[in-house]
Amino acid sequence: MGGCGTSGKSNEDLSEELDKYDVVHSKAEMQDGDFIYRLVSEQEEYADGQSVTLYAELEYIGEQSEVTIEHAASPFYFPMEEKIRGFEIPYPMPEPLVMTTLKKGEALRVSYTGSGAYSEDDEKAYVEFMKDFIKNGFPTGYYTVDGFADFWVQKNDHKNEPDRYHIEAQVDFKVK
Repeated sequence: MGGCGTSGKSNEDLSEELDKYDVVHSKAEMQDGDFIYRLVSEQEEYADGQSVTLYAELEYIGEQSEVTIEHAASPFYFPMEEKIRGFEIPYPMPEPLVMTTLKKGEALRVSYTGSGAYSEDDEKAYVEFMKDFIKNGFPTGYYTVDGFADFWVQKNDHKNEPDRYHIEAQVDFKVK
């Protein structure tokens, strides 16, 4: 996976570009049936070098006291893009079948702990960006996170296909 975009920008150029962007939503909440998905950046703006706090929650609000969901290693995905450079930051996910029981009214929360991938075939600026991102965290930039929860719920009769949920939300934040 790779990205293309503006390469060779100085920190001054990045700061000027960054001022053109406004953070729209640092928190988002979407409901699908008996589930509420939340995606949250704890701040709209972080200082360069500061740890970015980003997390997702899934809450069951249905009639049962609990429900078991099936998902990959996590039900949460955090793919994002640094908009000034136009670089995508992928969120690869191991895909074992994991089951998690959600109790009604108690949110499952998972924090973003990092991601990213690149190939030596990607453009040089992207490879340098990703190496820095993976090693040091978020460099100066404007980030949008197109997060989602992806999971299945077995039907009570177990004869039919399970119900699949794919709930999306977007948040954004700046690193200056």
